[in-house]
Amino acid sequence: MSEKIDAHHHFWRYNEREYGWMADGMERIQRDFLPPDLEREMAAAGVDGCVTVQARQKLEETEWLLGLAEANDFIRGVVGWVPLVSTSVQADLERLANNCYLKAVRHVLHDEPDDDYMLRDDFNRGVGLLKRFDLAYDILVFERHLPQVVKFVDRHPEQVFVVDHIAKPRIKDGVMSPWRQNISELARRRNVYCKASGMVTEADWAGWTEEGLRPYFDAVLEAFGPERLMFGSDWPVCTVACEYGRWHRIVSEFASALSVPEEERILGGTAAEAYKLRGGHVCRLCSSLNPAVPNYARPPNRRSPRMRSCCDCGGSVIAARTSRPFAAQTRW
Repeated sequence: MSEKIDAHHHFWRYNEREYGWMADGMERIQRDFLPPDLEREMAAAGVDGCVTVQARQKLEETEWLLGLAEANDFIRGVVGWVPLVSTSVQADLERLANNCYLKAVRHVLHDEPDDDYMLRDDFNRGVGLLKRFDLAYDILVFERHLPQVVKFVDRHPEQVFVVDHIAKPRIKDGVMSPWRQNISELARRRNVYCKASGMVTEADWAGWTEEGLRPYFDAVLEAFGPERLMFGSDWPVCTVACEYGRWHRIVSEFASALSVPEEERILGGTAAEAYKLRGGHVCRLCSSLNPAVPNYARPPNRRSPRMRSCCDCGGSVIAARTSRPFAAQTRW
């Protein structure tokens, strides 16, 4: 059995000013959510690793998330934020991509007043830099943005894209069209992956049913196939409507009708491929000495190393960690 990966979750130290998007009815997530909280949920659900995703559009948060990944083996990668429209974006990417845990970049496109923001030349220049750093781009949009997304993706045919939350269809209203046609058109681009995540929060939080979600899951499964569809929890946001373990069980049940290899793709293999993840015990010493290992598997060299044993080669490896204690790393 391959590793099970949660391709989408968030961490934060809550304050009202920084997380104003938490509307009425979201009181239960208006508190701190940190790695020990998620690790318990993952262990109970049998999930092995995860990808943490930005929740604030600040470089400081990206750096904080990378520090959490360095300190917690179950965090396999980070989808961070960088100012893609800034003249400093290349320098920011050069600095941050030196950390092997940075796997992708995301901008909160659906909060931009201009629905055509993703088609801006300065934004596309920034996105055009990601491939040289071997980084994917996470697309966060509402379903109404999908026509623009197709145009955007077509400008970058060699760039890996990951659609978050199946592009947020109107599940609460039971509306399938034109979302289904538009997501199917987007899926024709083989460089685009999709996350089965964020679905319960697009439904009626108190009244949703598995039967009501199933047509949306089936639509993205048909469009992307198991080889480009991945499980994501959207924890802790999902908890306003569904607990972590229940959502994992639902996606597992939806995928259980497939062959074992196809089910394993959705529950872990697709995320590992799209984000170029490595297991929790990658031999970083061997990676750093082996030129055949790509740069994204090599250790960052800008932090104080800590030695730990390697289960693969029996030697000692360098796991890059900050010298600061965990509490100091989580000050935001």
